[in-house]
Amino acid sequence: MTAHVIADDAEALAVAAGLAEAFRTEAPLRDAERRLPYAELEQLSASGLLGVTVPADHGGADVRQETLAEVFRLLASADASLAQIPQNHFVYVNVLRRQGTTEQRKSFFGEVLEGRRFGNAQSEAGTRHVQDIRTRLLPLPDGSHELTGVKHYSTGALFADWIPVLARAEDDNLYVAYVPRDADGLTVVDDWDGMGQRTTASGTVRLDAVTVPADRVVPHHLTFQGPQLHGAVAQLLHAAIDAGIAGGALAEAAEFVRTKSRPWFESGVDTAAEDPLLIQRFGELDLQVRASEALLGVAARAVDAARDELTDASAAEASLAVAAAKAHTTATAVLVADALFEVAGTRAALDSLNLHRYWRDARTHTLHDPARWKIQHLGRHVLNGTRPPRHGLL
Repeated sequence: MTAHVIADDAEALAVAAGLAEAFRTEAPLRDAERRLPYAELEQLSASGLLGVTVPADHGGADVRQETLAEVFRLLASADASLAQIPQNHFVYVNVLRRQGTTEQRKSFFGEVLEGRRFGNAQSEAGTRHVQDIRTRLLPLPDGSHELTGVKHYSTGALFADWIPVLARAEDDNLYVAYVPRDADGLTVVDDWDGMGQRTTASGTVRLDAVTVPADRVVPHHLTFQGPQLHGAVAQLLHAAIDAGIAGGALAEAAEFVRTKSRPWFESGVDTAAEDPLLIQRFGELDLQVRASEALLGVAARAVDAARDELTDASAAEASLAVAAAKAHTTATAVLVADALFEVAGTRAALDSLNLHRYWRDARTHTLHDPARWKIQHLGRHVLNGTRPPRHGLL
């Protein structure tokens, strides 16, 4: 595969805006018919966007997190499923940046710049909680490892060239094993049947004694032994997806009211767009979207500041800023996607229009992790000065 290499932040934003417009046209049909976006992901790879966080000394643009968040917001405003697929890609590029050896970074960053995609095999079902990881990475006599387990919600794995697998070693520490999609013993099952995010293919990955060379294993547990931004970066992108869903739903609602809705007979106006009550409601919704986008920008800049000078204090501020953005975008995405029907009226509920995809996507994606715990950490900090814990969901 030959991929374009994006030069800087401005080019990354321009490329993302162009792809969003291209992806928007067929988004309703892809969702309605569950057309998996193989062709669109090839476009994404060829565009060079997947390589924009590769460090400059490895040939990448190393864009700011503020830019990356805006890239995801733009893509999600067009197609939330398509935007979610590369979220884990960037998370696991970041893992290599933090804990990869010199040779691992050189090898994998080269793959990323060529357009190769990382999926994920992280979450498990039926365990005590989300961090109860039971997939095992066991040593073999020749220095390699054997990987065994079952993963669920494996967004992007079906489309990936490499599947990063979160596993525990004999000492119970967490590692990430980077496994090629076609490895012996690895099976990706397309069994995702969520009501929303239908084309993410967030299905099952089965690992049956998969052999992993030592140079494809990264000590992920070390990430959390000092100040870190792993969780903040991952959550920032989730917040950007939610902000994108909200913005996309608001734009769709406005277009529908302008072109398809009738005014209520008591309003005394000629078009629905002139109805003062609708104008008021759109203003309220726009205020919510603007607030979410503003908090997203604040959070992204906090992450960038912490990356420039990483300390316990800067990492904590980044995590809290992202927590605030994530809590707000969660509420806004669901609110605006629901209000679309309120302002657009009865016709908007026609299944053939598939406007409900915004609500289904918002309601599904915002279940990733509970916003109530974001608010808990904000409250603990503002009241008692308690810094947030170090983990991958904050």
